[in-house]
Amino acid sequence: MNAPLADRIDALLPQTQCEQCGYHGCRPYAEALARGEAEINRCPPGGAAGIARLAALLGRPILPLDPAHGVEKPRQLARIIEAECIGCTKCIQACPVDAIVGAAKLMHTVIADACTGCELCVPACPVDCIVLEPMPVAQQDPAHADAARAHFRRREARLARERAQREAELAARKAAVEAAGAAKENPVLAALARARARQQGTPK
Repeated sequence: MNAPLADRIDALLPQTQCEQCGYHGCRPYAEALARGEAEINRCPPGGAAGIARLAALLGRPILPLDPAHGVEKPRQLARIIEAECIGCTKCIQACPVDAIVGAAKLMHTVIADACTGCELCVPACPVDCIVLEPMPVAQQDPAHADAARAHFRRREARLARERAQREAELAARKAAVEAAGAAKENPVLAALARARARQQGTPK
């Protein structure tokens, strides 16, 4: 894959991380475009202007926005009606850029300047306490897009670390159970199993 080309494509995308294109964020879509595996008209937040920029970069004809991926509309920000929030954390889990803060059973709030308007939190809310409001034009600039890209990457890295930690803990528990079972049958095998469990449970 042409990494520099993917970088240039990614720089043209709005970094909403909304997944309307069918990919898990703007970067995977950029990589698919660089490989020639996706069309340039799958980004509703980028709209017609974004399609034109991608067409110019990639030397492809301009296409109308594919309605299967949404419609072009003004960018919006999410806002939580705090009096109605039940603190379920589902919106926090859905936000791709960590723009929502709060804790379980406590009120949540959106960091407006960090919100990309992806709208992924709206269907995640079980009590419909999230509303959408117009995004200031000043927030639709390259600086905010760069910040959103960085927030998305940090979140993805954190989630990957958490998954790896959970998998290591599960492996350690499994090894411990196997060691306990082996102890009843063969003390030598039990000692080996315990050693494996300690190695798997040791942080890297």
